[in-house]
Amino acid sequence: MTGGPLLYALIALMIFGWSGNYVAGKIALREFPPLLLTSWRALFAGALILPAYLWERRRNGARWTWREAPSLLALGLLGVTLNQMLFVFGLSRTSVAHAAIFANLTPITVLLLASARGLERITAGKLGGMAVALGGVALLKTLEPRARNAPQASLAGDLLIFAGGFAFALFTVYGKPVTKRHSAITVNAFAYISGAILMAPVAAWQSARFPMASISLGAWTALLYMALFSSVISYLIYYWALGRMAPSRISKFSYFQPPLATALGVLALGERVTWALAVSAAVIFAGVFLTERAR
Repeated sequence: MTGGPLLYALIALMIFGWSGNYVAGKIALREFPPLLLTSWRALFAGALILPAYLWERRRNGARWTWREAPSLLALGLLGVTLNQMLFVFGLSRTSVAHAAIFANLTPITVLLLASARGLERITAGKLGGMAVALGGVALLKTLEPRARNAPQASLAGDLLIFAGGFAFALFTVYGKPVTKRHSAITVNAFAYISGAILMAPVAAWQSARFPMASISLGAWTALLYMALFSSVISYLIYYWALGRMAPSRISKFSYFQPPLATALGVLALGERVTWALAVSAAVIFAGVFLTERAR
């Protein structure tokens, strides 16, 4: 199966879930410190995916061997836990629009990693597309400080977001063979449950140092959204689709995230979109598009 209404409907839900994650993260970060938010998100996600894994194991007899456990753990911790930690810390230092732009440079990093594994070839056209995308990044950092009402964003935040996207690119390229042996629920259960175990001491330590009773229902709801929709549901859809579609083809849907996330940021958070941001973003994604289309 390479297409079909159900597949594309689920991918649309995934894109909306991830786009809303930027806004939910900003809302949660108003009251949660980044490390506390990351650790509690991991705990929630691990608890939410466990029933799905137990249900699948009982229904289909899903099995894994101890020999496979290290690779499943490494894949999950690198592509999910690390990705989400870098995302939260980056989002705390940049705007929704910036985060959406830098997170969605993933198609270029996917190409570079796939090339390193001998799965794809980097041509002159693809190099040209990468140069255009990098030129757009340079343009953004040059023009936006001069624009009026520029959003609050920092280079450190943008780089953290990009690093999180790179971790997710590793998840995409190196996770493809795993989907041939295990279901999306099994792979993500390893990622989230191991992440929850790893982050549990951090959550306890951070919670003891923070007035948890002061956190509002709205912030907890935003955290739940991040754990349920953008973490568990969207990742399950992504890994399920990865077993039915090439990684480079799935990554093309990331083009929809920046405008949708930016629109949500404007509507929900009152963020501003400057002319410098709009022009630079257009150049960046033209470069990403050229990179993917080049032969």
